[in-house]
Amino acid sequence: MKRKIDPTLLELWLGILAYGAVFEAALLFFSRKPAHSIGLWIGVFLAVAGAFHMWWSLDRGLDLPEKEAVKSMSAQNIIRYAVLVAALGALMYTDFADPIFAFCGYMGMKVSAYLNPLIHRIRAGKDKQEISDGTAL
Repeated sequence: MKRKIDPTLLELWLGILAYGAVFEAALLFFSRKPAHSIGLWIGVFLAVAGAFHMWWSLDRGLDLPEKEAVKSMSAQNIIRYAVLVAALGALMYTDFADPIFAFCGYMGMKVSAYLNPLIHRIRAGKDKQEISDGTAL
């Protein structure tokens, strides 16, 4: 059975990718070092994966009783941040890519979350100006 992707998650992904593209354009203007671009896109990939993991853990956690939901969400947050720290640590150790730009790419998740209402309006168009819970924009 094919599952539809959650519209909010899709909009978050679109925002992360748009942030990555704009940041890459600025990087190409100011710096030609491949390590910077590779680091940025590693961070963008981590942000996309982190957003999916956050959606998945929230979706799963909301079906649990309160105490188990708190434990589950805490454990999933620790896993998500441990993966981020391990990835950044590996980048620092190997010099394959710039870990600062990887962190900047990961911050695309935050920027996308703040821009989500704008992304939703653009995606919905002028005809359908409401959030999935019925709230009008």
